[in-house]
Amino acid sequence: MPKSPNFRFFQGGILKHRVTPKIFTTQSDYMVLLGLSAIVGSISGLIVALFEKTINVVADYRIHLFDQLHWPVFITAILIILSGAAIAALGFWLTARFAPEVSGSGIPHIEGALDGLHDIRWWRVLPIKFIAGACTLSSGMVLGREGPSVQIGGAVGRMCAGAAKRYQHATHILTAAGAAAGLAAAFNAPLAGILFIIEEMRPQFRYNITSFKCVTLATLMATIVLRYFHGQQAIMDIPSFKVPPLESLWLFLLLGIIFGVVGIKFNDAVLHLTGYFKRYHRNRLLRMTMTGALFGGIFAFFQLYYPSLAMGGIIHITQFVREPMGLWLLIFLFVLRLVATLGCFSSGAPGGVFAPMLTLGTLLGLAYGTIAAHLFPGLVAEPGIYAVAGMGALFAATVRAPVTGIILVVEMTDNYQLILPLLMTCLGATFIAQALGGSPLYSALLKQSLLNKENRQPAAKDMVKPAASSTATKIE
Repeated sequence: MPKSPNFRFFQGGILKHRVTPKIFTTQSDYMVLLGLSAIVGSISGLIVALFEKTINVVADYRIHLFDQLHWPVFITAILIILSGAAIAALGFWLTARFAPEVSGSGIPHIEGALDGLHDIRWWRVLPIKFIAGACTLSSGMVLGREGPSVQIGGAVGRMCAGAAKRYQHATHILTAAGAAAGLAAAFNAPLAGILFIIEEMRPQFRYNITSFKCVTLATLMATIVLRYFHGQQAIMDIPSFKVPPLESLWLFLLLGIIFGVVGIKFNDAVLHLTGYFKRYHRNRLLRMTMTGALFGGIFAFFQLYYPSLAMGGIIHITQFVREPMGLWLLIFLFVLRLVATLGCFSSGAPGGVFAPMLTLGTLLGLAYGTIAAHLFPGLVAEPGIYAVAGMGALFAATVRAPVTGIILVVEMTDNYQLILPLLMTCLGATFIAQALGGSPLYSALLKQSLLNKENRQPAAKDMVKPAASSTATKIE
């Protein structure tokens, strides 16, 4: 029987192939899996492109919905804010009512599925993540669409795996391929999508040459589909900076050390606040809906009057880099967006944290670059370089995936010449974060969700026992 490289089947599957005439061979099965990976990537790219378009259209429509009424500005502003509260509340309600697993970024859910700890109910995840995510993100909340894109891609992979149940690793491979395709389409960064699966999800991803080919093919197709709709330019219109002198690399290492400390504190704050909101919500539908209305109203106000404090921040990064601000204003914006990011992401909203983290890294990196340019004018010609380095550094410190952070940033900004300073910054951030302890953000969130699940099960059993005993007493 012809064999394909590094592809294994269940023993029952091998016997079935031996007795099935002619067409079912391992080589054909191998080609079927590659074909399904291409389909997963294409569908993921299309859905992610539509997801982004839906967010922008809904946000723009909501803001300009009441313009034609020609009411007083004050009344119009109140209506816009109330509409933001309503649409965010709808997103929270849909999540709590139909698919609680889509709360947050969804990346821990995909990691748990790859490890066999979760099942992906794709028929719920796909529509609810799309609709609820579009609601919360378009309301102005400080959330990113990249985490939801990963979960959407993973759900597409799980859906398509239903056509390949007789292949032993098809479900695992196609789920991973879909997740990589989702990230690649969200950032227009195919290499980052591949590396994210290999580096960040390395404890869960079963690597072999076949699974790697499937992930690569899926990201390729997703990127092609996305660029068909959005063009081939980088996602950020940031200037191409000159390569800094070698003598200045120690400044990038120092920046990485700072971000290593910030990353650990950021992860701790996310875990603490996520636990707080879960204890507050206690799976009560009304409380979750009211939380969504509150956050939606607050950030709809910011979206209207202080847009730099609302939304994920990808569109703001270009503005921050191209239009430099004063040092104290940069620090002030960093603190405000830090609080907003922690609150929105930890609240249970169906949205991610990638884009908000990149924005925080940009602000802190710019502030650092401004100070460095003042202290060492001969070494720092353009403070914006440190904004690019800061994007990758915070990602590396929190997610603990330095290579993914480097490639992600250079693909998004088209600054491939900054590989060396990015290496210094991201590796420095990762080493410090590891030295200070703690776990990568998504691994820690997965562990937290599993512990909460275990704690709920004994509680449910304890509630049944007294009921049974009291019934027995009545019968006696």
